[in-house]
Amino acid sequence: MKKILVTGGLGYIGSHTVVELQHSGFEVVIVDNLSNSSLDVLEGIISITGKAPTFEKLDLRVKSDVSAFFKKHTNIDGIIHFAASKAVGESVTNPLLYYENNLNTLVYMLQECETHKISNFIFSSSCTVYGEPDSLPITEKAPIKKAISPYGNTKQISEEILFDVCSVSELKAIALRYFNPIGAHETASIGELPIGVPQNLVPFITQTAAGLRNQLSVFGDDYPTPDGSCIRDYIHVVDLAKAHVIALKRLLSEKNETNLEVFNIGTGKGTSVLEVVSTFEKVTDQKLNYKIVEKRPGDVISVYADTTKANEILGWKAEKSLDDALISSWKWEKKIRNL
Repeated sequence: MKKILVTGGLGYIGSHTVVELQHSGFEVVIVDNLSNSSLDVLEGIISITGKAPTFEKLDLRVKSDVSAFFKKHTNIDGIIHFAASKAVGESVTNPLLYYENNLNTLVYMLQECETHKISNFIFSSSCTVYGEPDSLPITEKAPIKKAISPYGNTKQISEEILFDVCSVSELKAIALRYFNPIGAHETASIGELPIGVPQNLVPFITQTAAGLRNQLSVFGDDYPTPDGSCIRDYIHVVDLAKAHVIALKRLLSEKNETNLEVFNIGTGKGTSVLEVVSTFEKVTDQKLNYKIVEKRPGDVISVYADTTKANEILGWKAEKSLDDALISSWKWEKKIRNL
């Protein structure tokens, strides 16, 4: 049984990936500092899989603690690195937090990979590396432009770090450039649970429908898109989690073609913010109180993936629909609010 370390494994995407790893027979070790997650998530993982992953509370910004962890946990076969701050808006107002949390932690992890001869590394990247694209859909060959937000910049720099390390070492890495993850596990045992005010669209929608938020803000309705609102590629988090397992198996079976590979992980379909709102209202029969407000700094107008490379080379394809994702998100919200 291969032992896989998942950093940020109690977070939104991390927890769903832990479930899929355990379903696939991997032994999982989770580290998380619980800054944007909860120990309750561990119970959710156990309830779904019937297995308890090893968990250690750890702040990866503390280099000495990271070193101590790797001395304690030996024989790790691969790492999936999620641990990072991830809100575009927050990164604009607090850039130093993002540079410290997203870059230092990656460097410390890679240093430990070198020390302990861990060669398989999956990196949680983002479509924000593309900035405002020249053409759509976006392929992996699209130019990496100057980042619009500090968050996006940390993902660009992280990929550059990985490229440089992979060029001079035994490290094999795959960077998965996610588009917009939404949804929850079908059991409603785990889902997206932001601490404080949600920074992402769907949890704000569900919290508004549940009465926790008075009103949903739609940031701008005069973008050059069919309905004036921003367009994104919304992918079900379970589909995204499965992509990590497939990518990991690719590295473990040495099928990678280069020491660093990158793949877009999305649906290949763009959906506007207002379309998401109307779809949620339709599939849940919940009327949303929303208001058009000023545009938000750092937001790209329109972005959606060309997923041909992931489909053909990884053998992965998104299977779940927008309806599926929104229904599961609402089921999760109702469960945690006892509605």
